[in-house]
Amino acid sequence: MKNVYFMRISSSTETEKISNGAKSLLNKLVEDERISLGRYIPLKVHFGEKGNLTFIKSENYKGIINFLEDNGIKSSFIETNVLYRGQRTTKKNHIKLALKHGFTQLPIVIADGDIGEDYDEVEISMKNLKTCKVAKEISKQKQMIVLSHFKGHIGAGFGGAIKQLGMGCAARGGKLEQHSNTVPILNFLQCKKCKKCVQTCPSDAIKIGLISRIDKQQCIGCAACISVCPHGTMKINWTGSVSRKFYERMAEYAYAAQKGKQIIFISFAMNITKNCDCEGHAMKPFVRDLGIFASTDPVAIDMACLDKLSQREDRTVFRRGRYILDYSEKIGLGTKQYNLIEIK
Repeated sequence: MKNVYFMRISSSTETEKISNGAKSLLNKLVEDERISLGRYIPLKVHFGEKGNLTFIKSENYKGIINFLEDNGIKSSFIETNVLYRGQRTTKKNHIKLALKHGFTQLPIVIADGDIGEDYDEVEISMKNLKTCKVAKEISKQKQMIVLSHFKGHIGAGFGGAIKQLGMGCAARGGKLEQHSNTVPILNFLQCKKCKKCVQTCPSDAIKIGLISRIDKQQCIGCAACISVCPHGTMKINWTGSVSRKFYERMAEYAYAAQKGKQIIFISFAMNITKNCDCEGHAMKPFVRDLGIFASTDPVAIDMACLDKLSQREDRTVFRRGRYILDYSEKIGLGTKQYNLIEIK
């Protein structure tokens, strides 16, 4: 059984209370769990897609940043490029958007390079995957603080610590591997034969001709072609994205991302929308703000968020996707058994 620390927050507008509360939870967790902190601990965050208004704003992390500074610990905001085409597809545009969204307090590290090409193959040898493409700058860390926005997700059912680990720490090819079949789809009718994808492909898998195609035997699933195609010719193969296999692959990626690391998880259950911060439009929360959770266990903290919200609403919230908790526990990512400790 793992400890999960909790502080009630009545409104996401109470920025100072949220910031101080997160700092208090972090301090309590470090003291109670006797965590030895290193000299550099990055903060895994989500910068929010362009047009999204309900992502967790950087000012809410001020207390955590101050805690690290007070203890002589250097830090950065660390994140990975997204799979789909948007403002966070490339390192340059990703950083530009992050700064526009107010993430200016710390250096910004895009962990998988300019277009998602930098990763380590982390061996796990599990049911669905033998290795996982974890973003290189995340792979080499020994400690991290994973800051998650607890909310809904159109594919995963809900998003929290496990998703922030599994999807959030994967390089672009790893995201593709989780979401769908590994090989992208090339719409040869749309192809303008500019060959930018060919120049980028590290495995010479793209054949441009009368009928352009991707060689499935040569493709390594890095998804770089999706990011560089100026015409939107390369498509994501979403087949199987909403399935038990999808949840299992995400859990296995979460396992790979945390392998060999000491991680602190802090989840912000506020601005709880039905869909993800990756959606580039304004959304309205469908339930009231709940609070902040902290733990060293990603399964326990997600379970606690779901239980606490469901108890308050007197109904099961985010029913779909809960299978990932069972599978995560099965593979040793964490435990669903927790002891909730409320901090005033």
